[in-house]
Amino acid sequence: MNRRALLLLNRHARRGKEGLSEAVAKLQELGFDLQEESTQKPQQLPEIIRRYCDRVDLVIIGGGDGTLNAAAEGLIDTQLPLGILPLGTANDLARTLSVPVSLPEACEVIATGQEQRIDLGWVNGKHFFNVASLGLSVQITQQLTKEIKQRWGVFAYAVTAIQVVGRSRPFLAEIRLNDESIQVRTVQIAVGNGRYYGGGMTVADDASIDDQRLDLYSLEVQNAWQIVRLLPAMLKGKQAEWSEVRSLQGREIEVSTLKPLPINTDGEITTYTPAKFRLIPEAISVLVPQSPLRTP
Repeated sequence: MNRRALLLLNRHARRGKEGLSEAVAKLQELGFDLQEESTQKPQQLPEIIRRYCDRVDLVIIGGGDGTLNAAAEGLIDTQLPLGILPLGTANDLARTLSVPVSLPEACEVIATGQEQRIDLGWVNGKHFFNVASLGLSVQITQQLTKEIKQRWGVFAYAVTAIQVVGRSRPFLAEIRLNDESIQVRTVQIAVGNGRYYGGGMTVADDASIDDQRLDLYSLEVQNAWQIVRLLPAMLKGKQAEWSEVRSLQGREIEVSTLKPLPINTDGEITTYTPAKFRLIPEAISVLVPQSPLRTP
């Protein structure tokens, strides 16, 4: 009997148009009975998923990290397994889960892979797979246009970071964790649930999306250009070894600032400080390759 799948595609994703027919043909070849839906408004994805709850066995989402983030509430509510077709620019969740960028191979994972429970992050009512952050990363998000993504692909994040890093200014924040209050002067605070973010940066060298913890780091540099020096370490998740970086771990974290600052969740600005971060352990099920999740 064919498996029934709800296929949600973001045709505006970097590889959305070119990947559509290829993915559909491959999934049908692998025996899936597909119910295709699309929307111009990502906020409608949870309701679409809920509507199909009793009619399908899983949800397949083709898009980038922003599209996956938008669908999170529907996946939590229905507990339908998630299959991922990485059609976006960064595809950090796919990278974390070792889902291949090649669409035929990603389809094979959906057909033959194993289900894995993963954690989700939560901040002020918004869920995130990878990272929620404030400061420099928000400025990068605001400058990261569709045209830059189309032209530079995964390197768009680095190109945009170079453009904005010189304009970044430190801000004062209070971090509360385990009944301790920490005052910081920082250019960025990032709270990670997964392993990768920002086109391949690493949250922490031992981070995984099922470790049931949040990893926070704060970039407390005197000059924003010091971040350039830190980039090799941030790619490997080794930034905690630098004196300019504060690293903390926990399941509940609060961050407040003198005035409300925007917060970026998986590449989209969705809320503002003051912020309450929380871990939701084993929140949803995803389809991953038969080998275990990538470990540090």
